[in-house]
Parts: sequence; C-alpha cells; structure tokens
Amino acid sequence: MTLQGDMLIGAAAVRGSAGTQRAINPASRAELEPAFGLGTRDDVERAAGLAQQAFDPFRALPLETRAQFLETIAQNILDLGDALIERAHQESGLPLARLQGERGRTVGQLRLFARVVRDGHFLTATIDPAQPARTPLPRADLRLQKLPLGPVAVFGASNFPLAFSVAGGDTASAFAAGCPVIVKAHSAHLGTSEMVGRAIQKAVAQHKLPEGVFSLLIGAGRDIGEALVAHPAIKAVGFTGSRQGGLSLVATAQSRAEPIPVYAEMSSINPVFLMPAALEQRAETIASGYVDSLVMGVGQFCTNPGLVIGIEGPALDRFRAAAAKAVAEKGAATMLTPGIFDAYQRGVAELGSQPGVKAIGEGKPSQADSCAAGPVVFGASAKDLLGSQALEAEVFGPSSIVIGCSDVAEMRAVAEHLEGQLTATLMLDDADIDTARGLLPVLERRAGRILANGYPTGVEVSHAMVHGGPFPATSNASFTSVGATAIDRFLRPVCYQDLPDALLPDALKRGNPLKLVRTTDGEPARDA
Repeated sequence: MTLQGDMLIGAAAVRGSAGTQRAINPASRAELEPAFGLGTRDDVERAAGLAQQAFDPFRALPLETRAQFLETIAQNILDLGDALIERAHQESGLPLARLQGERGRTVGQLRLFARVVRDGHFLTATIDPAQPARTPLPRADLRLQKLPLGPVAVFGASNFPLAFSVAGGDTASAFAAGCPVIVKAHSAHLGTSEMVGRAIQKAVAQHKLPEGVFSLLIGAGRDIGEALVAHPAIKAVGFTGSRQGGLSLVATAQSRAEPIPVYAEMSSINPVFLMPAALEQRAETIASGYVDSLVMGVGQFCTNPGLVIGIEGPALDRFRAAAAKAVAEKGAATMLTPGIFDAYQRGVAELGSQPGVKAIGEGKPSQADSCAAGPVVFGASAKDLLGSQALEAEVFGPSSIVIGCSDVAEMRAVAEHLEGQLTATLMLDDADIDTARGLLPVLERRAGRILANGYPTGVEVSHAMVHGGPFPATSNASFTSVGATAIDRFLRPVCYQDLPDALLPDALKRGNPLKLVRTTDGEPARDA
C-alpha cells in the first residue's frame, strides 16, 4: 500500500487543508514521508454527520453481519503483511517482534468481540412476563435489552500503535456494540493509522455497510479532538493517554448541552507490595523479575511497576541490592517519540531531586540522539512518600521507586494514601496470607486488577480481564477498556413495556428467534 497522507471520511479519502504534519522516526529523529494533511472543523462536521446517518442502519444489522464485519477487519489487517509492521516500527521505534505480537493482539481483540456479538449475552435480554391476575395490581409485560449509545470518538494511543489505536480495543468494542466510530489518529503513527484505517474502510465496503460507520481524522494539537468530542452526534469517547489530555476531554464532554461519558485511561504507578515472608525467601528472584517488568517496552506500559513497597530490614536491603545489580545490566532503548523521551528525562530529574530520594541503581545512560532512555530505580522512605505528592507522580518510562516502611501498619498507610491504580500486586508466600488479607480491602478500593506473585505488565485480552480502576487510573472506574466487558461502555438499557411482538427487538421477541440465553423472572433459560 502506498501511503497518501489522507484522512478517511466515510468512503472518501480526503486531503486535509489546515497544514501538514509528518510522523517522526524516534530512533533517528528524522521525519517520515509522506506529509499528512491536517483536518478542519468542517471535516469533523462531515464525519460526524455521516456517523449519525449510519447509526440506526448499522445497529439494526443482524448480529451475524456485525460479527463478520469485525472478522473481516481482522483479516484485512493481516493482509497488509510486513509493510504494516515495518511502518509501525519506523514510527514507534518498537522492535519488530513486539509489533508482530501487537498485531496478533489487535486481530485477537477483533475476533473476541465477534464471538461476543454472536453469543448475544452483551444484550442482557431480560423478561418479566405479564401477570394480569396479580393482586392488588397486575404486572405489565416488561422486556429489557441493551442498545448502543451512538457514534463513538476514539483517540489513538501513543504506546500501542495497533492494539490501542485505529482498530484497537476501543474501536472493536464500539463496533461490536453497534456504534459507528470516528478515530482521531495519534500524530506519532500517522502512516500506521492510514494503513489500518484503509483496512477498516475496505471492510465497510465489503459488507455494504453505511459509509459513516467509520472515519479517520488527523489534526495537530487539541482542536480537532475537542471539536469531535463537542459535536452533538458523538455519544461517548474512548481515550488512552496522559492525565492532562484525558481531563481536557472530560471537561469538554461535560460542558456540552448533553454531557457524554469519556472512558479515559490516564495515570497509574501500579504498586507492588512485598509481603514479609516472600521478601525474606525470594528477595533476589522478585527483584530480578521486577526489573525485567520495569524495562519491558522501555517502561512504556500503563501497567509499568512504578512503585515497590516493602518493610525495612535485611531482606529489603537484599532486594535493593539485587535490583541495583539487575538494572545496571539493562541498556538504554528508543522511546516512542522525542516528546516522550524528553518528558521522561525531565520526570527522572525531578523525581531524583526530591528530598529523601536517592538512586538505588541505574542502567546504561540515556542517548538523546536516538531517544534512548536509560532505566533507573530510586529509593525513599514511607515518610517521604506520605509527605510528597511528587513521589507518586507517574514517570512514563523505565523508572521506579522502592519505598521502605517501618512495619505492616505503615505499609497499609501507604496503600491508603495512594491514588486509584490500574493494578496492585502482592508478592506473598503462604505465611503472608493473614497479612495480605488485612491489606486486600484497601487494594480492592484502590485498583482495578489485583495480582499475586506476578508482574502487571501483561494484560490478557479475555472475558474476565479488567483494565481500569479508580480515578486517576481512569475517568470511570465502573468499566474496563480491555476484555469482553469493554463493550458495556457503549451500551445502555432500554425497557419495552407491553409492546406487541412485531415491534420488539429480535432478542426480546416471543419464541426467542435468536435462541439466546435470556433471563425470565430472574432465571436464565433459552425460553420462549
């Protein structure tokens, strides 16, 4: 595929007229061809209008058609072959093997949601049959199913040019729900975005869907994104990025005449709690795994273990020594963009300058010409952390801080003090169960996923996964952005009372033509 530098608005390729922008190869800081035309508010208006027109026809399609559409997108992405991986590598600096795995995850998400659509459980079909003879008052026939919200705006993420971008989890789950999608491409991977966008656009045409089911916009700064979120046709937003960017979109969404939900994943330092017995028995092993997790993907995961908490003593000293040795063996690696690299350098310098903070260990030094970040592990006390918000600020990249506590009570105080997180990890042995039991209620209030004896940087795409958490990890702790239940973000319940069968959705018709497992009078069954 030859890149054209175009936006995709419905079935058309549109050259933006508000200037141009090029993606940058972070390993060389060189600009990449072609130049991409930047969109205007008129382009937002056109895309939103098409999405609004497409909504009712798209959501009315048979579930099987919707599922096949998702599977066709997956195949079209695979058909792009090595050219997609090579362009993503040029734009992100990510290793080819990592991007091949990410393509597999992207395709897997699309296929997962095809299965979710086919089984129909997401509709939550629920029936309370009429009880005309009930006294003192009869009960009407009540039937509930979930319906899609409407067109969704999706913002591509910098750290996952495939799996959290144009055809990533937000887009896949919105399509599965029956919502048209308008993607605002991330400026770091414009070429990758165009390639994947054309794969989706092709799938729309292959299934003869309304053209407004998908559009891809390009814009510098926040103008296009804010115009998109403010447009009355948009009914929900999916975002992965910085806290500042997420809160800006939330503010725009809440200032509308009709406020809409923004599902923003924003900031997390993912604390790892070292329980005493596990630390005593496995300090060196845990430290080695922790450093490997820290530097994975140059620390550019939202589940990066940015904070470790243990109780002071010889075992924590051994952990710190092992972590220092392990990180000293790690090299510097190219980050996603020059801006992210520069922000990491500033963040590390600021964290290292805080009172009570000192470097425990450092890897190979950073290299500005190739945007290569060197890893660093800091240390401080619980007293330092409890007295300074700066110590719990996210530094996006391979940086972390080890906190020493005087006892279990102070460890719990640290847990209570922390902001909402995507994950919290317990390193524990059998002898730690009682201690961990006392800490667990705090972690349940603080995190969306709680791990034992693992590292948070692996996020499985599955039915049970939760990738979300209390603010500021996300803007809405009730939902996940990864896993099958991510579809729930883009649905709302509607109750039908005493409607004739001819007017009911297929999922609620008498006779159950879709053969769904429906809940009737509180009992699940394939009823009539």
